[in-house]
Amino acid sequence: MSQSLHLEDWVGWSASKRYLPAESAHNLDARIGTPLLPAMLRRRLDKAGRAVCEVLALLDDAGDCPIIYASRHGDVTGSLEMLTSLAEGEALSPARFSMSVHNAVMGVYSIARKHHSPIQALGATGDEFEALMCEALGYLATGHTKVIVVFSEGEMPSEYADFAESGECPGVVGLRLTASRGQRLICSPGTQPSRPTPLDIIAWLGTPDALLTARQCWRLETK
Repeated sequence: MSQSLHLEDWVGWSASKRYLPAESAHNLDARIGTPLLPAMLRRRLDKAGRAVCEVLALLDDAGDCPIIYASRHGDVTGSLEMLTSLAEGEALSPARFSMSVHNAVMGVYSIARKHHSPIQALGATGDEFEALMCEALGYLATGHTKVIVVFSEGEMPSEYADFAESGECPGVVGLRLTASRGQRLICSPGTQPSRPTPLDIIAWLGTPDALLTARQCWRLETK
């Protein structure tokens, strides 16, 4: 990795207190004030989608940072509800369909914040963290001073529970990355690739000297 990655700040959220960041500085529930989204936009999103927008608002305070969003499954609950409606011969709501696409949450955020910098939405079948890091390196290499990556997973319907990898509960984690400011992220070849969830990333960031195994082995440089 020729381009350096540094972690300047991060914020996490979980639907369960068991997985919340221990430090209030990184806990969305402890940092959030007045909700970012107006009620009209908030009701379009599930809990994870709302948390994504609030995490981004905290990390992108100037509203001008490139954003890369990743989710393994997206709003699978909404998609299943629509498939069920189709199977029962019911008409689909255009508004509901528009919120089921992978970049829907980013669209709501850009409207709420009037955000005009680049935004990407990724799906990487389990390699979301590596995809986020790779895309972040690209933005920094082309001259951006910082980039925000956010990884989200919502509720997994019981119908899919035996067929899809998912965390124990919905979770969101956002990282503000730079080329030189903050803790340096160091990676080395991984021997046993794993597929971390947002909850895994929160646990890793909250534990000094911990290693995160994805396609590569990641750690934060300690001073």
